[in-house]
Formats: sequence, structure tokens, C-alpha cells
Amino acid sequence: MSKQLRKTGMGLAVAAAIGVCTGTQAAVTIYDQDDTEFSVDGYFNAFYVNRDDKVADVRNSDVKMGFLPNTIGFNFSKEMGGLTLGGRSSFWSTINDSLQSPTDTSIDVRQLYATVDGGFGQVLIGKDFGLYARSNIFLDELLMGFGSPGAATGVSFGNIRAGYPYPNPSAQMTYRTPDIGGFQFAGGILEPADTTPGASSEQSMPRFEAELTYSADLNGLMVTGWLNGRYQSSENATTEIDSQGIGYGLKAALAGLSVTASGFSSKGDVPVLISDAALASEEDASGYLVQASYTLGANRLVLSYGETDSDQGDFESENTSVAVFHDINSHLKLVAEYNLFEQVVKSTSMTAVDANTLALGAIVTF
Repeated sequence: MSKQLRKTGMGLAVAAAIGVCTGTQAAVTIYDQDDTEFSVDGYFNAFYVNRDDKVADVRNSDVKMGFLPNTIGFNFSKEMGGLTLGGRSSFWSTINDSLQSPTDTSIDVRQLYATVDGGFGQVLIGKDFGLYARSNIFLDELLMGFGSPGAATGVSFGNIRAGYPYPNPSAQMTYRTPDIGGFQFAGGILEPADTTPGASSEQSMPRFEAELTYSADLNGLMVTGWLNGRYQSSENATTEIDSQGIGYGLKAALAGLSVTASGFSSKGDVPVLISDAALASEEDASGYLVQASYTLGANRLVLSYGETDSDQGDFESENTSVAVFHDINSHLKLVAEYNLFEQVVKSTSMTAVDANTLALGAIVTF
């Protein structure tokens, strides 16, 4: 990765998945001269998916991408007058629409930002993932897996709405401190969501998000902890909605064993993602995710369980997964995952989703 990207920490979900947060590099440097660097990274995957939908009483076989879409990213950095100017643009594409759009596909740009690094830390301007719930998702042991059933388009949701919400890629201006004894703080202003649509709707202040992380090597015990949050307000002539949330977590790894526990608590939002959508009231939501993994040679076994309880979204969900990751080499990985997901409508106690999913996939990175 470029010098600029290494300083961004967990600013890149794919990079976090393939090991940037542990120091490995997975990019191809195209140009590196005169204090200027340009590199490209990629993530490609496909899964055979067999799902037993117990509510609809149907079983389907599909070929889909995993929780992370297929991605290609372009990175730039240049040293100028004691500063490092950087930038990243990443393109995320689905393979799930191959029969609906045979010669076309959906592409979205989740990252398009510039950075300025110096002794003071880093300033990021542009579009990037949010800070609230950021580490909750990027340190998910199943980030490179398949996960729970998601949208009607066939996109899997991983542990979104079964342990954590999604840190929406948003327009933002964010500051990150240097690493200070293992601690790093990030805080920023982001584009606020219109949760009270109407002619008189207003968001007089930006959305505020922040995250504090801590990483340390305690005589071979690798520890990472985090605390993040969000606040915003939207109002019209009759309604004011304050949306706020706190996320937290701890990950500890010793030798081949890793244990992760995270959670969140929010109010005034549906704990899937924040968007321009009307909310009639400020209801509560909470969730947690516990995971354990063990790595032996080229194999990594993951056990995962998560829950979310949302009054705002009127649902309770739980997600159980077991997965095995096998490294053929540093750029090719095989995955076998079995997932059990259930979601209940709180107001009626009716089961909305009850699905068991087997996913067998391959991942190529560079």
C-alpha cells in the first residue's frame, strides 16, 4: 500500500480484510519515483450459495459474491514540503445481477477522497466509510465470508443487523491524530441524513462522528480496543429526530487464537444504515457480536454469533456462522461457511426470515 494508505489505519475495508491493519501489503505499485507513488489493489470473489428459506419453503442455488463486493482501488501519494498528499478512489461492483443486467453491472464508488498527512496527523476530505461502527465491521472475523441474507438484490449482509450497523460511505471532513502510545483518535463532520423529510425539513448542523482506538502488543498478546459514536439532528415543522449511537469492542489475539467481542447502542435510527428516510419517533436499538477464531498453518476456523434488537426497525435478529478459510497462497483463499439467520417482527412475533445458507467460495487479492 501507499504511504498515505498505511497512515489511514482502517480506512479501507478490503485492505483491512486482507491484512493492512496487521502490516501486510497487498497492492501493485505502478509508479514510485520522485517522492510520488501510484498503486492499484484488487479484491475478487465468487461463492456457490445453497440457501434453505424455511419461511418461503424453497431452496435455491446461486453463484454470488460474498459480503465484500469485487473491488478495484487506485491509490496516490506525493511528498511535498514536509507533507504527504494522498488520494484514493475505489470502485465496488456486484456479480449478482448477471441475469438481470447481462451486459451491464452495478458499480458504486464508496471511496473518493484526498488526504494530507504530517506531524500533526491526517486530514481526509471526500467520501469514505463513516467512523461510527467502523471497527465493529472492519474487524469482523467473517468480513471475507458470506454472511446473512440481505437485500432483495441478493447482496449478503454479513453481520449487519445481526451485531452491528453499516458505517455508510459518506461525504466528510475528518481529522486523525498520530498514533500516541497505541491510541489514535478520529473525529469528523459528515453529511447529515434527512430523517424528517418535507418542505420545511432542515439539518442545521452536520453529522458528527468519532472513534478512539487502542492497539498494543502485551508480551505477545495483541490487543485492539475501540469506542466510536455518532450524533445528528433533523427537524421539520412538527418533528425533531435526534439520531445517536455508540459502538465499542475488544479484540485479543495470542498465537493462533483470536477472540473478538463488540456491540452498539443507538437511538433514532434503524440499525442497518443511516439514510434520507422519514422516522416518526426516536426508538432504541442495540446489538452485540462475539467471535472466536483459531489459525493453524494455512487454515483459519471461525465461530460467530450476533444479535440485534431494534424498536425503530421493529425486528429482532440473530445470526450464527461457522467458517473455514484456507490459504492456497498469499493471494488466493478458499472459504467454506454455514450460516443460520433468523429475524422476527417484534410487533407481531411473526418470523420474517428463517434461512440456512451454505456458501463455498474463492477469493483472489492483489
